[in-house]
Amino acid sequence: MSARIRVPGPADDKYRRGVVGLRTGSDAYPGAAVLGVEAAWRTGIGMVRYVGPDRAAQLVLQRRPETVWGDGRVQAWVIGSGTEAGTRPAEETAALRGILSGSVPVVVDAGALGLAPGAAAPLLATPHAREHDALRAALGLAPVAPDADDDTRADAVRATADALGGAVLLKGSVTIVAAPGGAAIRVGPATPWLATAGTGDVLAGVLGSLTAAAGAAAPDELVSVAALAARLHDRAARIAAGVYGPRGGPITALDVAAALPHAVAEQSA
Repeated sequence: MSARIRVPGPADDKYRRGVVGLRTGSDAYPGAAVLGVEAAWRTGIGMVRYVGPDRAAQLVLQRRPETVWGDGRVQAWVIGSGTEAGTRPAEETAALRGILSGSVPVVVDAGALGLAPGAAAPLLATPHAREHDALRAALGLAPVAPDADDDTRADAVRATADALGGAVLLKGSVTIVAAPGGAAIRVGPATPWLATAGTGDVLAGVLGSLTAAAGAAAPDELVSVAALAARLHDRAARIAAGVYGPRGGPITALDVAAALPHAVAEQSA
């Protein structure tokens, strides 16, 4: 499957365009929820549901009042962005395990990655290098050398996906995605202006939006969606940085989210 942007037609309504749920953010990192929700909307989803702590929810609704606060039916979940396993309440851990034991595809980020092994739901895990090593340790695999080349990283991502039984997106200048038993796809190198706080939360929102809109659930479908998301993420960053001249200029995560409609329009043309 080659993932494509789902362009709405005259017969579509907000439900047909897809509903994505985000269970992200914390009292310590409420901005992660704002960034993920913003990116999900900007990628072109019909509805975004948000579930999270009061402070994060208030900030989300201030920024994006069209967001529905509360649990409900979704076509994909995004969990873990802006959270830490060590400070997560027991009831929140139980709720996340409930999502991971279901049948709805789940984008698993940041603080929720430790819950991914053994999950029944279709998974797309999105670690950066240190999180990838922690995930591999939980799966009984060796860490990846910090100076590993992209061939070695690709082999490692394939092994992680095999052991996890789900798709894996390893963030980096060159992003690598793989499904169990499948080949690894490389995207990049991305613009270095993208290396700034919060852009991973933006990517998680893009991933959730595309997964819900596409109805992706099989590992190869999730890998295709993940590769498309990485390309859109980089393109949005280049558009945002390009405002400052041909060499680009400093951008923030919200700048990347704001440029996503332009990147989506290019991709769907």
